[in-house]
Order: sequence, then C-alpha cells, then structure tokens
Amino acid sequence: MKKKNSLKTLTKEVSEFKTFISRGNVVDMAVGVIIGGAFGKIVSSLVNDILMPLIGVLLGGLDFSSLSIKIGDASLKYGSFIQTIIDFMIISISIFVMIKLFERFKKKEEPKVSEKKNEEVLLLEEIRDLLKKKN
Repeated sequence: MKKKNSLKTLTKEVSEFKTFISRGNVVDMAVGVIIGGAFGKIVSSLVNDILMPLIGVLLGGLDFSSLSIKIGDASLKYGSFIQTIIDFMIISISIFVMIKLFERFKKKEEPKVSEKKNEEVLLLEEIRDLLKKKN
C-alpha cells in the first residue's frame, strides 16, 4: 500500500514538474540566462582586452589590473575593482540599448486592431435599432 502511494506521489510530482518546465516563461528565462552568460564573457573580453589597455595608454601607460594597495599581508586590488565597474557599466548600457531596439521593433510589428465588427455585433445592433423604431 505504501509503495502505491509513493509511486502515485512520484508520478504526480513528475507530472507537475513537466507542466512547470514546459511553461514558456521558464524556458525563456533559461535561454536568457545562457545568452546573458555568453554576452557577459564577450563584454568582459572587450573591457579587459581592448578598452582598459586603451584607457591605460591615454592615462600614461597605467595598467589597471596591477593597481593595488598592500596593507600588512593583505592586498587590496582596486584596479581589478575598477575594471569590474567598467564591465558592469558596459553590460548595463548594452542591455538597455538592446531592450530599446526590441521595443522599437515590437511596436512596429504589432498588428493593427481592425474595427470591423463581427456578425453577431451587427445583428444585435440591427435588432436594437429595430426596437428603437418600434417604440
């Protein structure tokens, strides 16, 4: 008896999980996380390999990644922190621009609502008008 109940419970749990995972929002979110991770790597490379060396040259050959303060045995790597902040800002701006572009395309693609009335509405309006004339 206990095995049947646990089997039913397991089957029910699996069914609920299938329903949950097959919802569009969950799949969309998973795709977004994967693409976001890949996009983050691209932006990190842009910051670390292109922008920061250029900024360093403009500031007289300064290498941000090596900037640090030594306090006792601890080393505070604030140069790495500066790179992370720039990385975050570029990702934020990029996402903002992408969302704006998607919104612009979405507005253009929205179908125009036709004002054509369906047959039922026309019939009901005709009945209403006839009743008005009769009274």
